[in-house]
Amino acid sequence: MANLRTCVFPCAGFGTRFFPATKVVPKEMLPLVDKPILQYGIEEARDSGFDKLIIVTSKGKDSILDHFDRTSELERSLRERQKLDLLAEVETVSRMVDLIAVRQKDALGLGHAVLVSKDAVGNEPFAVILPDDVILADEPCLLQMRRVFEETGRPVVALMEVQPEETSRYGIVAGSPDGGRRFRITDMVEKPKSNPPSRYAIIGRYILPPEIFPQLQKTPRGAGGEIQLTDAMRALVREGDFYGYVFEGKRYDAGEKLGYLKATVDYALRHPALADEFREYLKSLFDDGKASQSSRPTARRASARR
Repeated sequence: MANLRTCVFPCAGFGTRFFPATKVVPKEMLPLVDKPILQYGIEEARDSGFDKLIIVTSKGKDSILDHFDRTSELERSLRERQKLDLLAEVETVSRMVDLIAVRQKDALGLGHAVLVSKDAVGNEPFAVILPDDVILADEPCLLQMRRVFEETGRPVVALMEVQPEETSRYGIVAGSPDGGRRFRITDMVEKPKSNPPSRYAIIGRYILPPEIFPQLQKTPRGAGGEIQLTDAMRALVREGDFYGYVFEGKRYDAGEKLGYLKATVDYALRHPALADEFREYLKSLFDDGKASQSSRPTARRASARR
């Protein structure tokens, strides 16, 4: 079986769901507690055994690469001021991984973003992580999927069961359970407007063979006028076994405001230095809210008496 070591991170989008915050700041660099959103995906790939990491960027996103680069002046300043704890954090990030950057010049969708990584990936299987999809799990989601790939040698996507009214927001698969959390996929459709084939949605984790690239090259523009990765994957489904894995963990859509806020709260509650104090703060808000609610009927009765 070909070595699985490459992971692609599509980071070229405009981040319009987070305007105006992302007008000049890449959405992938918005802080989730004390790390940018992208770093969680980078750490997931690293902890899942991937050491060749490719970032697909666009104009104005140089700060993504700068974050993982050496910052000599900052390191020297911290060392001279004996701020060794902060120095250690900075050095950890810069030594975390070596990144390969490729540029997506036209905003033609996820499928096109994956396609522009073709030369950097080479003729080998690879993973894709969408940084917006932050997954809180005891075991990295991509590592869970890697085991399925190593058992089958076939493509794998992450799946999550969603509510019926949510199916129009995702790529939805058809198929049947294949033991445990594994799912044998027979078809998939991007954002079905009606009659979805199931309630299992594809979430932003993929393990794909290099054969996806010829499919992407001949895939016409689909939903939203973009080259959809789902459309190209359908062709792979017709050519052989294709699997989904209902991962263990909790997924947040950190590319939109409410999902980002939910992720911030849950990650803060797991932060070793912040969790206890932050939990007490949340409790105080809840207690204050109950006190406020209990006072409202009294005020209304007093108003009625007047």
